[in-house]
Amino acid sequence: SATPEVWNFTCIRCHATAGIPAHDPQTDWVASHAADLGIACEACHGPGQSHIKWQQFLDAAVASGDPLPEGKDPIVHPERLDAERSTQVCGQCHGMRWWDEKEQWRTTGFDYRPGEDLATTTPMIQPTKVDELPWLESIVEKRPDLLRDFFWSDGMIRVAGREYNGLLETACHTKGEMSCLSCHSMHDSDPNDMLARDVTGNQACLQCHESMRDEITAHTYHAPESEGSQCYNCHMPHTTYSLLKAIRSHEVDSPNVSVTQATGRPNACNLCHLDQTLAWTAEHLHQRYGQPMPSLNEEEKHVSATVAQLLKGEAGQRALAAWHMGWAPAMKASAKGWQPRLLAELLDDPYHAVRHVAYKALKAQPGFESLVYEYVGPETSLSQAQSAVTLQWENQYPGTFKGGIHANLLMNEAGEVDPLRWKALLDQRDDTPIRLRE
Repeated sequence: SATPEVWNFTCIRCHATAGIPAHDPQTDWVASHAADLGIACEACHGPGQSHIKWQQFLDAAVASGDPLPEGKDPIVHPERLDAERSTQVCGQCHGMRWWDEKEQWRTTGFDYRPGEDLATTTPMIQPTKVDELPWLESIVEKRPDLLRDFFWSDGMIRVAGREYNGLLETACHTKGEMSCLSCHSMHDSDPNDMLARDVTGNQACLQCHESMRDEITAHTYHAPESEGSQCYNCHMPHTTYSLLKAIRSHEVDSPNVSVTQATGRPNACNLCHLDQTLAWTAEHLHQRYGQPMPSLNEEEKHVSATVAQLLKGEAGQRALAAWHMGWAPAMKASAKGWQPRLLAELLDDPYHAVRHVAYKALKAQPGFESLVYEYVGPETSLSQAQSAVTLQWENQYPGTFKGGIHANLLMNEAGEVDPLRWKALLDQRDDTPIRLRE
């Protein structure tokens, strides 16, 4: 029988090739079938039957000595398509789509085939264009959670598997030639990230921005070989939640404190310089790039932006803050030794996922590599782990934070956590239920 969010109606859309639910609306039963269980050749190259016939035709001509036929192999090669069509091949799965019931995909499968215009059969949900898409406006009115669970409030995608939505909001793609294949390769890449072997590091961006090659330091104000001079660390930071970790946003933008204030999305500067405030970031962006100075409240002036999000943010923000505390470039760019005390706070977080991310980040801290913790354990064990980590931190860093120089990390003159400031942020925690659906 057909029930919501089961393989027949959810997974089959992308985790099978040419999947057809074959739903019978009268009996509510399904007889799902697919060309392949998994992502196979035809998912990206289109139906292969005509390709096989063409190759057989060529082989027969060669064997008989007849002239080779005119025409070309009908198989689709994404790298030979223009940037829009090539990216749509990936977007058929890596996009936040809307399925019009009139298409009857539950019965007959999807109409889209690689090389075609995806927009004609499978519209994408773009919050930035709600006013231009009447069908989307009515959907959002009925299901306001649809946007909250997938997007930041300005329309940037915040969950994995929807990278195409990021490119649709990126000028490098909409006004330029950037496509998924500008950086990724399906057949010549590391399986971990599928980045093409010849476009690692800044080379991917320098394909178009060649004039920046000898001006990196002048643009970034960081040492040329440092993480701060890697294009993607500033313009594609890890603001997307994915499978108990953070991954890079696929919407290319620039750090901006006003955007962080408006959306709650952490900016690239504070995701690397974890101990710094929004005021610190705003001042640097103003001096270096001429960004207007935003109006800042006392917290934004005096509390680390990452500390604030970890203690008072919603679950997704807490997960991102915790993950970055274990990210090697951020650990190198930030003050040392304070992170374990903050991460301990999340060991009894209401969300299992946040607890797991905090645990992994803790194990990246010096002295905590052998920490044993069961993130799905009973409440008593969670509290015990929290106390044990806090005690170890106090013993490992006695007097390290004395003198009040780390007030932005909520440390007082004695080098201890300021309980009043800490509690004030915790009391503001956003406990709105959230479901980041990847």
